[in-house]
Amino acid sequence: MLDWDRIDTVLLDMDGTLLDLHFDTRFWLDHLPRAYGRARGLDRDAAWAMLKPRLKQVEGTLDWYCLDYWSRELGLDIVAMKQDLAHLIAWRDGARAFLRSVRGSRRRVVLITNAHAQSLALKLERTRLHELLDAWVCAHELGHPKESSSFWSCLQQRHPFDRARTLFVDDSLPVLRAAREHGIAHLLAVGQPDSHGPRRDTGEFRALHSFSDILPR
Repeated sequence: MLDWDRIDTVLLDMDGTLLDLHFDTRFWLDHLPRAYGRARGLDRDAAWAMLKPRLKQVEGTLDWYCLDYWSRELGLDIVAMKQDLAHLIAWRDGARAFLRSVRGSRRRVVLITNAHAQSLALKLERTRLHELLDAWVCAHELGHPKESSSFWSCLQQRHPFDRARTLFVDDSLPVLRAAREHGIAHLLAVGQPDSHGPRRDTGEFRALHSFSDILPR
């Protein structure tokens, strides 16, 4: 799928790419509405009906990913609630071996994530993911989500890379489109971010189903 002779830098998303999206799916679609409902005397479905438009309203912005924002908005300790489900944080199949292989090939590996710093810290603590990276960048540090062209301009300045010789893997099509606009040449979309969910249509991007399919030479 890839011509590794043309790739020097590998940029990787975290949730749904290196880590199984099941943790986040369970949290946002089940754990959060149940807790929100309990606080207001509502069942899960009624609570979700109230939460869904509020989430949709800020989708694609930093607020969508900000745990402090949702703690204020919903009156819940979102960080503590994430700890409740921390046992579900897990690698996607083959992701750890892929990282080791890329590092062994002497290519630069950088994690870029929209995850809030406290969510990132929890996942690094559980997986030790950072031990297999050259660097990691949280969108909140740059002040822009990955869906924004401004994120990519800031990333380019902070961690310079040759766009023509960079691979980027993500499970979000809007993010991949922003990366393409920035000129990144090699793009892959994760076909099944949640191991408990169905395969997704990856649109105009080539689908990645297994990291074993793209191990570097």
